[in-house]
Amino acid sequence: IAFIGDMKAPNVQASAGYIGEGVILEATALGLNTCWVGGFFKRESVVKQIDLKDSEQILAITPIGYSKEEADRVGNSAKKYRRKDLNGFILSKERKIGEWTDSALEAARFAPSAANRQPWRFAINESSITISSNSKREGFGVSRRLDCGIAMLHLELGALVNGLNGSWEFLEYPQVAKYNIT
Repeated sequence: IAFIGDMKAPNVQASAGYIGEGVILEATALGLNTCWVGGFFKRESVVKQIDLKDSEQILAITPIGYSKEEADRVGNSAKKYRRKDLNGFILSKERKIGEWTDSALEAARFAPSAANRQPWRFAINESSITISSNSKREGFGVSRRLDCGIAMLHLELGALVNGLNGSWEFLEYPQVAKYNIT
């Protein structure tokens, strides 16, 4: 699967990360093996197989299938790497916040990212969490905003586990989006 974005569209990177992670999580739930591949693939091989418009770009790909082995095919399983401590992600926090934020933030903390860089940061208040990128720079051929989009889905799923629905509001750099509890 190729994740293609119209680079003229606002928030294309974060949207692609969010939607792409939904595809990957669903494939995984169906027992398929998959992972994000963002920077280390032959883009020209993919471009030959699709008709890209001038404003479109391949943001990432994902192989999907059944592995012959139980081992991680890429060698970058998140389980092999230490995840950053949650406190390192929090930019600001109100004194009185709901317990829902703990599971939402913990879910986001375990979201995959390019080279396990975890570029997201959070500002928390009682009824919302704002996710920001720690830098504008790309790294490993992958936008940090795409990584933040992946974390957005995990954060939302963590809130849903606690029975809390919400909606996303996209923001300007360095912020990415705000999840508002409804």
